[in-house]
Amino acid sequence: MKKVAIAGTILVDVIKYIDNYPEKGKLCRIGKILRSVGGCVPNTGIVLKMLAPERIRVSAVGRIGADENGKFITTVLQDHGIDTSPIMTDEENPTSFTDVMTLSSGERTFFSEEGANAFLSEEDVLRGLPDSDLFHVGYLLLLRMLDSPDAEYGTKMARLLKQVRDRGISTSIDAVSTKDDRFREVILPSLPYCDHIVVNELEAESIAGIPLRENGLLLRQNLRDVCEKLRRYGVKSTIAVHCPELGCALEKDGTFTIVPSLDIPADQIVGAVGAGDSFCAGMLYSFLHGMSAEEGLRLASCAAACNLRSADSVSGARDLRKTMSLEREYGRK
Repeated sequence: MKKVAIAGTILVDVIKYIDNYPEKGKLCRIGKILRSVGGCVPNTGIVLKMLAPERIRVSAVGRIGADENGKFITTVLQDHGIDTSPIMTDEENPTSFTDVMTLSSGERTFFSEEGANAFLSEEDVLRGLPDSDLFHVGYLLLLRMLDSPDAEYGTKMARLLKQVRDRGISTSIDAVSTKDDRFREVILPSLPYCDHIVVNELEAESIAGIPLRENGLLLRQNLRDVCEKLRRYGVKSTIAVHCPELGCALEKDGTFTIVPSLDIPADQIVGAVGAGDSFCAGMLYSFLHGMSAEEGLRLASCAAACNLRSADSVSGARDLRKTMSLEREYGRK
């Protein structure tokens, strides 16, 4: 059985459907409200577990509050067969939550309360970290304590990743799309201690300093340059970048692969909350099983497509066979 520990953000998504995004000072109506688990740990963990429930052990590592939202998260994770014993309960800070304002097109805007996630420390992680084949952590730039400076390693996160790798565990990271001026300051110190990185095109652009979009159009000719720059920053094995149009990856041996996204009709897209996490889960599965980048990207895009047909971040998750069946159903762009 493959063993994975997924650490980082754990929260509740309160998904609020709106008919339009109002101008400042204006009003819009909320159509319906759904509550779902959210953040890297539940989103990526549940999708990964669902791909192969009997062949992968997923452990959740993070921090929640001693409140109703924390109980809700723990129950959902346990119902999906995920080990929650490494999760710390914070008696002083609430469980993190995000209001997800969602338009009918699937576009969404996030309003987040950082809560207990801000206080997750390297001691919390290492204390509860089970023996694992792979350790994945996200999202950098939303973990205040781990994002903070470290005199020796640059950030506390970099120090943590070094200690995890010293235990013989492969490491992987994910970031969050934000205009935070500290993007490179927070991310770059961790890259020498990463075996893998899975990010979207906006995050990859911010790390590498190479544009990937211009007037809304994807600059495909720059994708390889971005991946190669992340390699020079220290990532040891696979660098994967995803966007609505495609996924691409640079492997350790220098092989660069692009796989177009599935061609899902717009009227079949219910929501996009957690689509990037689903893509990430597919890539983690491929890392665990020694798959090629092409195989991993095909699986990851199908996992993301499952997510697009669901209103929340995890309800679309399916086993490996059903996930890959979408490739035949829709074809690729």
